Amino acid sequence: MKKIIIPLILFFFIASHAQDLSGKWSGIIESGKSEPVVFNFTIEKSGENFSTTIDIPALRAANLKPKKTVFSNEKLVVDGSNLGFKYQGTFKKDLQQIDGIFTEGLNALPLVLKKVQIETHNAFKRPQEPVKPYPYKEEEITFRNNEANITLSGTLTLPDRTGEYPIAILISGSGPQDRDETFYEHKPFLVLSDYLTRHGIGVFRYDDRGVGKSTGDHSAATSKDLATDVLSAIKYLKSRKFSKQIGLIGHSEGAIIAPMVANLNKNISFIVMLGGTGISGSEVSLYLSKKTRGFPVQDEALYESAIKKAIQIAATDKELVDIRKDLKIHYHEAIVPMLKPIINSAAKIEEIIANLIEIRTSPWNRYFYNYNPANELEKVTCPVLALNGSKDMQVQPKINQEEITKALNKGRNKDFSIFEIPNLNHLFQECVSGEMNEYSSIT
Repeated sequence: MKKIIIPLILFFFIASHAQDLSGKWSGIIESGKSEPVVFNFTIEKSGENFSTTIDIPALRAANLKPKKTVFSNEKLVVDGSNLGFKYQGTFKKDLQQIDGIFTEGLNALPLVLKKVQIETHNAFKRPQEPVKPYPYKEEEITFRNNEANITLSGTLTLPDRTGEYPIAILISGSGPQDRDETFYEHKPFLVLSDYLTRHGIGVFRYDDRGVGKSTGDHSAATSKDLATDVLSAIKYLKSRKFSKQIGLIGHSEGAIIAPMVANLNKNISFIVMLGGTGISGSEVSLYLSKKTRGFPVQDEALYESAIKKAIQIAATDKELVDIRKDLKIHYHEAIVPMLKPIINSAAKIEEIIANLIEIRTSPWNRYFYNYNPANELEKVTCPVLALNGSKDMQVQPKINQEEITKALNKGRNKDFSIFEIPNLNHLFQECVSGEMNEYSSIT
């Protein structure tokens, strides 16, 4: 019996050990457009369940928590749909590595994870970032959005003086953002809040839903939902009686949430739109789909027509299951023929199509397609300042500023200014091309 039992015990030990991916894994993505990006995965197992935490040092992103992690039959799936990505890989026992694909939109890049720690040499020399001690007051704030049943956390900075002064609430751009709006190694909201507070304006910035110290699920929220977070912040600040004047400064998506909030709360003193749009979400999405496509096509007009139809399908009010069916048929008819010449794996193409359908039918996108900030801007009565960079490659300054102007004039707003600032990108940095791959190299 001993000769049978011992090998069986050994077998179950080995099998169990092989199925446990717990530990730290690292890998590098070579995009060809910028410096290689190191990804650090920490995988933990609790009972039969796995969870993953991801750090991306080059993006100054830490403690990212994907929605779900599944490991079965040597296949690993890290569902980061709440963060805008997915990782799928196969565990290779003999090599002790995970061969996988990191998918973000149409971009599917190989990412091999190994149990080695890859050294990073990002100095993050950002001379514009403030250094403590600050010459103003800083307070950690927690407030509730009772409508959404979530708690949000942020930082309030106040001038170190007595008397009245306005307070600005910073509203971040699309995607899950922390209170500093950390993006490609930069912290725009930290820099902005420091500058404004030093010049006599209080500033409140907070972690988005599901980010940092805030609770909630960002992937399930629309722009309209996120507007209720801002309204909750206003209610909290009013209760503390910090200031009689509260204004909104929104960047990118935040810039189109600001007028929505201003129309829901008529006590808003001003709004500032940074890199905001004045055209419909469908038009913005079409432009970005072409801009960030990530693969060549022979017929640009045909591709544009295919994407336009995909957006129209996703924007309808049909049942979600029917929309997904319609999208799958459409993508196989219109997009798959474009992918076949450059991707020789049918499985990879199916993976990309499935990911596209998931993204197109997310609550945020379906709301965004049908939202036009011009409709809200027509109703805004408080002062408005709209700023766009001339080299913004994510939001076209000319067409959007034209529509913002039209909307404010149509609504007879008597106090607004609109400026296009030369040589600035979407993050309002001085730049050369304005392309996203330039962000990380700008100091």
